Amino acid sequence: MSFIHKIKNKIKNLNTKDEVLSGTTVALALVPEAIAFSIIANVSPLVGLYSAFIIGLITSIIGGRPGMISGATGAVAVVIVALVARHGVEYLFAAVVLMGIIQMVIGFFKLGKFIRLVPHSVMFGFLNGLAIVIFTSQFAQFQTPDGNWLTGPVLWIMLAFVALTMAIIYLLPKFTKAIPASLAAIVAVSAITIGLQIPTKTVGDLASISGGFPAFHIPLVPLNLETLYIILPYSIIMALVGLIESLLTLNVIDEMTETRGRGNKESVAQGVANTVCGFFGGMGGCAMIGQSIINVTSGGKNRISGIVAAVGLLLIILGGASLVEKIPMAALVGLMFMVAIGTFEWASLRIIKKVPITDVIVMVVVAAVTVVFHNLAVAVIIGVIISALAFVWQSAKRIYAKVTVDEDQVKQYEIVGPLFFGSVTAFKEIFDYKNDPDEIIIDFSESSVRDHSAIEALNATTKRYAKLGKKVHLKHLSEDCRLLLDNASEIIDVNHWEDPHYKIPLNQLE
Repeated sequence: MSFIHKIKNKIKNLNTKDEVLSGTTVALALVPEAIAFSIIANVSPLVGLYSAFIIGLITSIIGGRPGMISGATGAVAVVIVALVARHGVEYLFAAVVLMGIIQMVIGFFKLGKFIRLVPHSVMFGFLNGLAIVIFTSQFAQFQTPDGNWLTGPVLWIMLAFVALTMAIIYLLPKFTKAIPASLAAIVAVSAITIGLQIPTKTVGDLASISGGFPAFHIPLVPLNLETLYIILPYSIIMALVGLIESLLTLNVIDEMTETRGRGNKESVAQGVANTVCGFFGGMGGCAMIGQSIINVTSGGKNRISGIVAAVGLLLIILGGASLVEKIPMAALVGLMFMVAIGTFEWASLRIIKKVPITDVIVMVVVAAVTVVFHNLAVAVIIGVIISALAFVWQSAKRIYAKVTVDEDQVKQYEIVGPLFFGSVTAFKEIFDYKNDPDEIIIDFSESSVRDHSAIEALNATTKRYAKLGKKVHLKHLSEDCRLLLDNASEIIDVNHWEDPHYKIPLNQLE
C-alpha cells in the first residue's frame, strides 16, 4: 500500500468529533491530577500543569502510540521529593533535562524492545496495583485541608455526586455514544452543583490554576561534576520509571485498540518531551495509564485527542481557570473510580487456580510493591526477577538424555533441554563415566549451549572421560561454542558441517 493510500485510510477512519470531545474530557481530568502530583513533589501547582501540557503535546505529536496520554505523574513525583527537599527546584529542572537525554539515548539505541521481557503476570500485577493506587489516591478528596475526614451533609453530598457520576459513565453508553460518557458526567454534575448552588468541594479548593504561558528557563545550577553527581542518580531512576510506565501503558493501549505502537519511538518522544519540560520549569513525567484509558474509551485513538487535551489544558491555565475551578471534585473522583475499576484486571482473579503458583506470586508481589511503595520500576523489576528465577528453575529440571548403543559399542547421549548455569549439575549426573564404553558421542541436536557455565560443564565432562582413557565426540555444537572449547581440544571431535547457527529474530516495528 502506498504512502498516499495510507494517509487516505487514516483520514477516512478519523472521527474528529470523538477525538476533540475525548481530548476535552482528558484535559479536565488532568487538572486535579497535575495539582496533586505537584503537591506530592513540593512544587507549585503550575509546575505540574506546565509539565502536563508540554509532555502531553510533544508525545502526542511525535510519540509512538497515538491515543496515549502523557503528563506529570505520581511515579515520577515520588522520586523527586527528596531532590527538591535537599537541593531545591532548580536542581529538579536540571535533573529533568538529564532524564530526557537518558530516555532519548535508550530510544536511539532501540532498548525499548526489552519491555518484551516483562511477563504477562507482571503486567497483571502492574495493572492491579496501579488500579488500587488510582482508587485509594482519591480518598484524599474526602478529607479537609487539615487532614480530617469529611462528615455529615458535606460527606453525603459528595458521595451522592460521586455515585451519580459513576452511574452516568456506566449507563450513558448503553443509550448513546454521541458524546463521551465521562465528559457528559462532568458537565451534568457540574451543572447541578453550580445551578442549584450546592456547597461541595471543587477544583478551586485544591489550588489556583490560573497562570501565563510557560517561559523558557535554563536551570540555575553550577555546570560542574558536583551538580552531575547530585542529579544523575535521580535522573536515571526517573528515566527508567518513566519509560517502564510508558512502555507498559503502551502495551495496554495496544491490547485495547488491537493495534501496535512503537516502543523505541515512544522512548525518544518521552525523552524529547522531558528535556523540553526541564527547560520550561517542569517536573517531568511519563505516560498516564488512567488518562490514556479515559481517552481511548471515550473515542480518542489518534493524535488529535492528545493534542486537544494538551492545548485544552493550556487554555484552562491561560483563561478558563475560573470556570474549571468550579467543577466539583466529586465528578472527577467518580471518573477516576471508574478508571480504577476498568484498569483492574478482573480476569486475573478468575485464573488464579489455572496458572502456575509462581505467576500468582508474581502478580501479588508486583501489585503489593506498587501499592505500598508507589514505585513502579522496583515492582516490575522484582516481578521480572521472580519470573526469571522460576523459569531458570523449571528449565534446569528439564534436561535429560536419550541413551543408545550402536553395533560398534559406541554409546550415544542425545541431550534434550538447554545446557546453562542452572542445569549443569543435572547434566553432569546424566553420564555413567566408569561403566561407559571407550567411545562416547554427546549429541546436541536437541539442545543448545547457552553460557560459560555450560562450556565449563562440557570441559569437566570430557576431561573426566579422558582420565579414564575414553574418547568423547561432541556433535551439533554451534560454532561459537566450539571456539570456546580450547581446553578440551585434544579430545573433542566436532562436526563442522552440522553445527547450527543460532539467530534471534528482530522485530522491525520498533
